Amino acid sequence: MKAFSRVVAERDNLGGTRLTVLHSESPLLLRRTGPTTVHLVGGGAGPLRGDDLRLDIAVGPGATLEIRSVAAQLALPGRDHLPPSRFEITATVAAGATLRWHPEPMIAAAGCDHHTITRVDVAEGGTLLWRDDLVCGRHHEDSGNVRLDTTIRYAGTTLYRHDLAVGPAAPGWSGPAILGGGRAIGTIVFAPDTMPATSGPGDYALMPLAGPGMLATAIADDIRPVQAALDPLCEPTRALAHT
Repeated sequence: MKAFSRVVAERDNLGGTRLTVLHSESPLLLRRTGPTTVHLVGGGAGPLRGDDLRLDIAVGPGATLEIRSVAAQLALPGRDHLPPSRFEITATVAAGATLRWHPEPMIAAAGCDHHTITRVDVAEGGTLLWRDDLVCGRHHEDSGNVRLDTTIRYAGTTLYRHDLAVGPAAPGWSGPAILGGGRAIGTIVFAPDTMPATSGPGDYALMPLAGPGMLATAIADDIRPVQAALDPLCEPTRALAHT
């Protein structure tokens, strides 16, 4: 299955945000659910092997957009002869604009083979919160193969570059150098927000990036401790406050 969806948010004449483009193709269905909020609604199972999904996001000067999802994204196995499923996300955030990406977790079901490629460009003066959560397998299930390839640029300079692979095709992924036996991982990138660096409880850390931004990471046996650590940072008054 191939699908291309696109959302463009622009500032309106009253100081709010209007969506000038809201284009959806199943299974990437976009639904406006609030003045500045859009939810991704799954229009089909997957992604499965062979799926090629694309989502383009553009936030114009002075506009605000939050993208969430109504349910977790479940990467599923498909026919062995098909290529890995792909989900390519591109986002641009203009000066004075705000983008909050905060979907439900991705779950790497046993036997899946999936690749998510994320490219985000934030202009100087733009604001970003970008969150990704991954669960390695369903309950009492081995993890499938998932690769998350993420690059976030701010003011023309790379702020964050991360490539994470889990599953049987990624030797050592659950070892001490990567997840340390954890089954769930969550990350949040804030730009250009700054907060005091901290760590704990458990495998949790909030660290400054080499640029105007912060990275929060949490790893645990399941998604609940990850969410407990990261959810408070996603409160709008905290995550988008400039200090």
